[in-house]
Parts: sequence; structure tokens; C-alpha cells
Amino acid sequence: MKHNLSTYLLLITPLFLACKGTILNELPEDDSHVQRTIIETGELSAVRTKAFVMPRFGRFGSFRIIGLEEHGKAIHQGDSVIQLDPTNVTKYIIERETALESQLASLEKMLVNQENRDSEAESTIKSELATYELRRLSYEAAQFESERTKKIKELEFQQATIHLNLAKRKLELNAIINENDLKIQQIRVEQIKKDIQNAYDIIPQLTIRSAIPGIFQISYNHRTGQLLQIGDEVWRGNTMASVPDLTWMKVETQINENDFLRIKEGDKVIVRLDALPEVAFDGEISSIGLFCHPKDRNKPRQKVFDVEVRLLVSDERLKPGMTVSCEFLPAEGC
Repeated sequence: MKHNLSTYLLLITPLFLACKGTILNELPEDDSHVQRTIIETGELSAVRTKAFVMPRFGRFGSFRIIGLEEHGKAIHQGDSVIQLDPTNVTKYIIERETALESQLASLEKMLVNQENRDSEAESTIKSELATYELRRLSYEAAQFESERTKKIKELEFQQATIHLNLAKRKLELNAIINENDLKIQQIRVEQIKKDIQNAYDIIPQLTIRSAIPGIFQISYNHRTGQLLQIGDEVWRGNTMASVPDLTWMKVETQINENDFLRIKEGDKVIVRLDALPEVAFDGEISSIGLFCHPKDRNKPRQKVFDVEVRLLVSDERLKPGMTVSCEFLPAEGC
């Protein structure tokens, strides 16, 4: 039995060593030169997009849409795409023009009243000046009268002097008051005129035109969850629509933090549409995000960097929102 076991061991030992050598030889001595292909998914968007945000039109917080271009329609630069209702602006202009007429009438009345007060003040000064002269002459003529009479005449003269000075001071103060009142009223008038002009300037801006050519895309109504439509009310700051220029496209994608150091701006990228995987489009990395962030709320430990890939070709088949795959081609040595 012992002889048979020894014989068996002698037979299988060379075979085991041979197999072991074969397995070891299959493993590469150094696989550091093998580079893993970097492929990430992304979404197409236009390089240049014009968003139509409800601007600040003075005191007007909201407007109703009364005209809206068709969603998805190709438009040219300068085309009218949104028309806002000018009713509130027109109503405001009428109100302010009525107020302007009232303020102009008040201004005219103020000028007349000021002129009358000035005339009264000047008449008062003339009267007080005449009294002053009489009291002065009477005081001078009383130099040879009794002390009691002289004192009375002196007091009467002093009283006339005081009244004359008060009349002159009143005229000076009236001039200052009139000037200030006139300035205030003129400011009121000019402010109303400015309000009216600003309102007139708003009306042509309510016809919104596209600054670039592209495809008209209507935004969603946050209240209804549906696309904006004629009759909806929009408030300042609301995005009403956008027009992406489809001439040049880009891909918004992400790259794993482990691959971050393998890429750099300017690296070549092969972009393929999920809807047309057999066609490759040349691109290059145009920007790499500076901050690393979780890829998904449910996967906080998976960190990525945002990457933007600029397509180097213009093609009508490339549309915003389409899903693509990006094959990054890092330069040698990365």
C-alpha cells in the first residue's frame, strides 16, 4: 500500500508543477500599461441659448400672454415669439395723464396765488413805508414838544420801523417759500411725465423678439405643470421660453473622480447618439468642473466631476435633450 502511494505521488507532482507554471505564465508581469476606456453618458444641449425671462417693467409685476409662437417651431433672428397684454400699461398711462393734468392745474393755480401774495406783500410794504415816513416826520417834529409827547412819538416811530421790517422780512420769506413750493410742484409734474414716458417705452417691449435663430421652446407653467399658453399670467423673473441655436452643440456629462486626473481640457472625445450609435461625432473637452460632488442622492459615496464636451461638427441630427455616450481619449501618459 505504501509502495502504491509513493508511486502515485511521483506521477502527479510533475503534472501539478506543469499546470502551476501554465497558470502563472498566463498572468502578465505588469499590467500598468493597460488603460481602461472611459465611457460616460450625457445629454446634448445648445452652446448658445437665448432664454426669455419676464423682465422688470417698472411697477408692473405680471402680464398676461396674448400671443405665443408654436412650440418647436424654427424661428429666425428678429421674429416675434411672445406678445404680452398691454392693457394694464395703457390703463396706467391714462391714469397718469389725468394726474398730470391735475398737477399742471395745481401748478398754474400755485403761480397765480404766489403772484397775488407777492402783490399783497408789496402793497403792505408800501403802506408800512408810508406809515414809517409819517411816524419819522412826526417824531422829528416833536423835538420841541414835552418829554411825554416826544416819548409817544418815539415809540410810534419805533413801532412803524418794526412793522416795516416785518413786512420786508415777510416778503423775503414768501419768496423762499414760493421757490420751494414751486420746485416741489415741478418735481411732481416731472415725475408724472417720467412715469408716462416710461410706460410708453414699455409697450413696444411687450412684443418679445428672438435675438438668435433656433427652435422655439415654451417653458412650463409652475402653477399648472403644463406648457405656458395664451391667457396665462407670468410674473417678473419667470422663464417664459427659450431658443437654442442648433448650429453648435455641446454635451453635459460627468466623469468619475478616479478618472479625473486622466483627462484635461482639449482632450478628444468620440460622441455617439443613443439613437444613432453607429455614427461617431468628434468632440473635445471644453471645460472640467472644479468641484467634486455626489453623482446621485442615493449614492453619496460615488463622486463625480462635471464635464462639458464641445462638438467639433455641426449636424442637423443633433438635437437638445438627446442622450449620448462619450468615449474619452486621454492623451498618452495620462
